[in-house]
Amino acid sequence: MAVDDYKELLKHYELHETIGAGGFAKVKLATHLLTGEKVAIKIMDKESLGDDLPRVKTEIDAMKNLSHQHVCRLYHVIETPKKIFMILEYCPGGELFDYIIAKDRLTEEEARVFFRQIVSAVAYIHSQGYAHRDLKPENLLIDEDQNLKLIDFGLCAKPKGGMDYHLMTCCGSPAYAAPELIQGKAYIGSEADIWSMGVLMYALMCGYLPFDDDNVMVLYKRIMRGKYDIPRWLSPGSVLLLSQMLQVDPKKRLSVKHLLNHPWLLQGYNCPVEWYSKWPLGYMDEDCITEMSVYFKRSKPSMSNLISEWNYDHTTANYLLLQAKKSRGKAVRFIRSSVILEPSASSFKEHGSRQKLDFEGGNQGELPYVFGSMDFSDDELFYEDCTYSTTEQDFSRYRYELHSVDSATATPIKSVMPTKKSEDKENSGSKLPKNESPFLPPAPWTPYSKKKGILTTPNNNVLASAKDKSCCTKDTPNKKPVLVNDDITTGVISPERRCRSVELDLNQAHLDSAQKKKGGKVFGSLERGLDKVITMLTPSKRKACARDGPRKLRAHYNVTTTTLLNPDHILNELTRVLPLKNVDYVQKGYILKCKTQSDFGKVTMQFELEVCQVNKPDVVGIRRQRLKGDAWVYKRLVEDILSSCRM
Repeated sequence: MAVDDYKELLKHYELHETIGAGGFAKVKLATHLLTGEKVAIKIMDKESLGDDLPRVKTEIDAMKNLSHQHVCRLYHVIETPKKIFMILEYCPGGELFDYIIAKDRLTEEEARVFFRQIVSAVAYIHSQGYAHRDLKPENLLIDEDQNLKLIDFGLCAKPKGGMDYHLMTCCGSPAYAAPELIQGKAYIGSEADIWSMGVLMYALMCGYLPFDDDNVMVLYKRIMRGKYDIPRWLSPGSVLLLSQMLQVDPKKRLSVKHLLNHPWLLQGYNCPVEWYSKWPLGYMDEDCITEMSVYFKRSKPSMSNLISEWNYDHTTANYLLLQAKKSRGKAVRFIRSSVILEPSASSFKEHGSRQKLDFEGGNQGELPYVFGSMDFSDDELFYEDCTYSTTEQDFSRYRYELHSVDSATATPIKSVMPTKKSEDKENSGSKLPKNESPFLPPAPWTPYSKKKGILTTPNNNVLASAKDKSCCTKDTPNKKPVLVNDDITTGVISPERRCRSVELDLNQAHLDSAQKKKGGKVFGSLERGLDKVITMLTPSKRKACARDGPRKLRAHYNVTTTTLLNPDHILNELTRVLPLKNVDYVQKGYILKCKTQSDFGKVTMQFELEVCQVNKPDVVGIRRQRLKGDAWVYKRLVEDILSSCRM
């Protein structure tokens, strides 16, 4: 890995563990240094992308033009000659797919909550002229508030003639594809999305797919017939809604506009589905602008002009992450006293003793989900830590310094992404005619005190503050208040960086009295806890702990608990069963990296099984994580493996 590729990224973000991995992309959890907000960074290698490079460009272009409470937010794009970094909203709840597996199937009430959010997101992107074309549970993430966020816009289309313009490209996942797509006919993107939503709704309430078969041709025949089983537990209302969406004739299918007011979706609610954005594109928040103006010592008009360029550089990221803090009721403040360990360029010269730095590898944390359009190459299964040569003198170049960014000298990164050779007619970027929308606009809301935070649309319609409750609620809400921990210094310095030169940094802290005065609390706490830091956070100690026993993880959707109390017995059972199911594996401690292959040696499935200690007394579990392959085939395989173990 060329360090220069990461130079710009490390100016603004502290990298943590890998939370998703693929053949040409991986996702790392990170902390934005100025706000302390957690983000997900999708790291893509251009050379590995190959023919998928235009798809990434499509995804970036689409996400720059979308801003909605149920669409994953893009904050920042960094591009180098070899890498593309997409800094995205972090959703700790993982994929909706894993949630369905954990629950077996959702109750009608819970399915309705999620499906209203899906309808809201799809209605919004349709109103902006986009068809998603890859709607499925794997492309919906759950955030910390149990809300869904739509991801993976790599296959989306923005027809040059508007949403009624016919498309020709057959794309998406076969099990969710509409009949007109697999027949090779011209189709309308919004109508194809409705079919996929019908399949998605069926999966939510049934726990399996309406059309499924290992043989793709048999699967296509079932889709074109449009016949599916109706389980006895489905209510008449849900059966009716499914039949209206899963119509083989696209002209007979329900439209998104009618979905917003559908009786099944209104049940238990006092208003239609809200499809419009609570944070419209181009909205300028006065509090965020004021904070950035003060911090970067610029006038408010100058800062407003800089933000309004929407370059998706660090300026855009600073603004959007401040806005995200405000939406959760946190103080709209930068971390003024944050201490950042910044490596100099010379510290990465390849000479002397070898020191491991976890920039691209080293999966030391949980993998709650595979993020977006990532896939493995056939011959790639594992990732190793990237190794760099550094000397003791090189590490002496690390320094503590108060973080500051000269916004005045900021320039957009010049794009080096090649354009497609042929014209992309489906994504020409044309906009809908002015004053024309496929949906009725929402009624203006009553203005209220500016102290509570007023949001206005470009048309000066007042929207509710994200901190306030939505106007559309369940008839009998029963929600407990959530306390927000506003510790803005949390996660500023990662354990990996902190442990590299703790003693040196403390010595420097004593020498630099002025800097010590500004960051006294941080240096003091480091000095008092030096022994504890050295004992617990050095790489050698971390590895020793991994050998002692399984990791302790919190209960999660993708963790299955067992009746056995001895983790080694569970590990032995898994290693006994995997060969019987024709699964190859490599063991790394309590983690089993598994894969299946076709008769021709092509990798068809990759996943992880990890024996872990759940944060409950005497409970041992198995963490499962799909990395490559069809999600539902993976579900059946893992269920077969676990049921065959004597646990």
